[in-house]
Amino acid sequence: MTIDSAREAPGLTEAPPPELIQLLTPEGIRVEHPDYPLDLSPEEIRGLYRDLVMVRKVDLEAVALTRQGELGLWASLLGQEAAQVGSGRALAERDMVFPTYREHGVAWCRGLDPLRLLALFRGLSNCGWDPAEHNFHLYTIVIGSQTLHAAGYAMGVQRDGVLGTENAAGTIAYFGDGATSQGDVNEAFVFASVFNAPIVFFCQNNQWAISEPLEKQSRIPLYKRAQGFGFPGLRVDGNDVFACLAVTRRALEAARTGQGPTLIEAYTYRMGAHTTTDDPTRYRLAAELESWKLKDPIERVKAYMVKNELADAAFFDEVDAEAKRYATDLRRRCLEMPDPEPLAIFENVYAEGHSLISEEQRRFAEYLESFDD
Repeated sequence: MTIDSAREAPGLTEAPPPELIQLLTPEGIRVEHPDYPLDLSPEEIRGLYRDLVMVRKVDLEAVALTRQGELGLWASLLGQEAAQVGSGRALAERDMVFPTYREHGVAWCRGLDPLRLLALFRGLSNCGWDPAEHNFHLYTIVIGSQTLHAAGYAMGVQRDGVLGTENAAGTIAYFGDGATSQGDVNEAFVFASVFNAPIVFFCQNNQWAISEPLEKQSRIPLYKRAQGFGFPGLRVDGNDVFACLAVTRRALEAARTGQGPTLIEAYTYRMGAHTTTDDPTRYRLAAELESWKLKDPIERVKAYMVKNELADAAFFDEVDAEAKRYATDLRRRCLEMPDPEPLAIFENVYAEGHSLISEEQRRFAEYLESFDD
C-alpha cells in the first residue's frame, strides 16, 4: 500500500498492512519497489556513503569525548545512520525539522556544525543554534513534546496558504518507539489528522526505549497506529538509506501538496547504549546485537558500490581518512571552546526584559562577587 492509496482507501482501518519497504538488502543487492522508484547517480550514491561514514565517525568521537570526561552526556545514533541520512537528504530547503536529542545525522544533512551539538552536551550553550539558520529546531530532551510543536508549525504553514506552490514547505518530526506511548505524540497525531497538517512523523523504531523492549510499547506494529488516527502509516527498512530517502521524499511531497500527514516507521536498531549513562548489557542479549550487525547500514551500501564498480579501494580509503581527520579536528575545536560567562545563562530567556529574571541575575552576580573578597 502506498501513501496515496492509503489516503484513498474508503475503509482505512480495514486496509491490509504494507510490507517492509526495502530497496537495498543487507547483502548490498538493489531491489525495486513499484511504488518507490529511486534513480540515483553514482555521484549521489558516493555522497550518501560519505554521509554515513562521516556521521558515524562524529558520533563515535563524541562517545569517546564523553568517556574521557569532556562531555556530560551523549546519545549515540550508532546503527541508525541510514534512517537519519536517508530522511535528512530527502528534505527540501524550506522544510522544517523538529528533532529529539539523537538526530545528529539529520543535523549533518542540514549543514549544522557538529561542534554546536558538542557545545550543548559540554554545557557551554543553553540551546546551541538558531533554528531558522538551518530550518532545524533545537534538540528536545522532553520525550515526545516536539511532535506537538511540529504539528502546530505545520498547521501554521497550512494557514499561510503556500501548499501546492513553489513556496510550499513540509514539516518532519522525529521521535523514537518509546515516545509513541507519550500523550503528546498521540495528541499531535490527532491535531495533524483532523486539520490535515502538512507533516511527516518519522519514528525511528530502534527496538528499545532505554531498557524497555518494543513489545512493552505496543501490541501492533507502530506504523499501524496511524490508521486509527486516519492517515497513512508505512514501515521502511531503517537500515536502508535508499529506502529511507525514497519513502521520506514521497511523504514530504505529499505534505507540501496538501495531502496531509504520514507516519513513517523506520525499523532499525540502536547498536549502542541509550546514552553514555546506560549499560545495555544489563537488559539485552549479545546475540541480538550480533544479528543486527549483519544488517549494518554502511556495509550494505559499500557492498552495493563494490559489486557495481561505483567506487574503488582508493575512494573508500579516502573517505575513512577524511572522517578521521574531521573527527580529530572536531575534538580539537571542542576542547578549545571557551567556557561561557556565568551570567550569560540569564540571556535570551525571554525576548524582552523580565523583572524576575533581572532579580535572579542581580542576586547571582552578588554571589559571584562574594568570591572576590
